[in-house]
Amino acid sequence: MDEETIEKYRKAGKIAKAAREYGASKVKEGVLLFDVAEYVEEFIWKQGGRPAFPINLALNDAAAHFTPGLGDDTIFQKGDVVKLDVGVQVDGYIGDTAVTIEVGTNHWGDLIRATEEALEAAIGLMKPNARVDDVGAAIQRIIESHNFVPIENLTGHSMERYKLHAGLSVPNVMGEGSGIVKAQDVIAIEPFATNGAGMVDGKKGGNIYRLIKPRPIGGRELKALIKHINENYSSLPFSERWCHKYDKKAKQHIRKLLRAQVVYSYPLLKDVGGGIVAQSEHTVIITEDGCEIIT
Repeated sequence: MDEETIEKYRKAGKIAKAAREYGASKVKEGVLLFDVAEYVEEFIWKQGGRPAFPINLALNDAAAHFTPGLGDDTIFQKGDVVKLDVGVQVDGYIGDTAVTIEVGTNHWGDLIRATEEALEAAIGLMKPNARVDDVGAAIQRIIESHNFVPIENLTGHSMERYKLHAGLSVPNVMGEGSGIVKAQDVIAIEPFATNGAGMVDGKKGGNIYRLIKPRPIGGRELKALIKHINENYSSLPFSERWCHKYDKKAKQHIRKLLRAQVVYSYPLLKDVGGGIVAQSEHTVIITEDGCEIIT
C-alpha cells in the first residue's frame, strides 16, 4: 500500500470519526431519524468525503441495516438504544465506525461498555499473523464477563477500495474464524452484544441497496437510474433517499430493479430473541508491529 493510499484511508477515517461524533450529538428524544441521517451525510460531504453507505440508525433489538426512508416520521424516543454506524469513502477508500447511544436514560450503560471494552481488547490483538479466531475469543470473553451475549452471526470485515466486505471476517465469538491478519490489511472491527439470543435474522427487507450488476432494462428512466447508481455508488450501498434527489420516481423504480435482480436489498437484522443490541466499531490498518486506528 503506497503512502497516497494510506493518506486517503486516514482522511476517510478522520471524517468518519468526526461524523460519528457529530451524529451522536444530534441523537435526542423527539428528533427525526430522517433528519439525523441527512445531517450526518451532509456533514460528510462538507468535510470532503462521501458516504460509503447510508447512515445506519438501528434501534433497540435491531443491530444493523436500517436507514430512514422517504417520508419516515420515526422519532427517537426516551430509552431507545441507537446504533449509529457511519461509513466514509475518499476515492473509494473507506473508514467505517459505529457508536451506541442511549436516549435520555442510563439502563444499558453496561451493555454499551461491554462492546467498547471488547473492541479495545480486539484492537490490542490486531497485528500481522494474528488469528481472527483469537480475536473472536477475546471479544466473546469480554462481553460474557459483563453477563451479555455476543452476536455470533455478525462479524467485522476487511475492506478494500470500493469493497466494504473484502473477504476476511473477524468473528465476535471463538470457533467461527480461520483467517490470518496480514500487514496492510484494512479491517473494521465491530463487536455486537445483546441480552437476547445472540443471533440475528433478516426476515424483513430493508431500504439499503447495492447494485448487483448494471444491465439495461426497462425504459429510458430506469436505464438512466441504473447509470446514475453505477456511476455514483459503484459497488457500495446506497439508499432510496439518495436516488430520490436524482429521480423523483426512485421509490417505484427501485422496486422494479429489485424484481429484475439488478439491485440487492440488505435485510434489516434483529436479534431473534428480541434483546437490546449494542455495537462499537473502529477501522484499523495493520502495520508491521501492530495497527493504526484511523477512526
